[in-house]
Amino acid sequence: MPNVHLTEPMQKYAQAQIESGAYANLSEVVRAGVRMLMEKDGARQFYALKADLEMAAALAENGDFAEFDAHAFEPDAFDR
Repeated sequence: MPNVHLTEPMQKYAQAQIESGAYANLSEVVRAGVRMLMEKDGARQFYALKADLEMAAALAENGDFAEFDAHAFEPDAFDR
């Protein structure tokens, strides 16, 4: 378990959050902060996309796919 060092204002804010009942302990406050950073950085979307791609790859490996027809998908691209 890593140690977390907070500035005094951060400690006071976290303590106020705990005393207000918003969070049960400092770990919950820190986890909430990390979740917000992950959302800001798009990590949640990245991992959701990664999971979707892994599922699609597994389905394809099991033969559950359809051949892609580029002409049917974008017929105007081949008129040149």
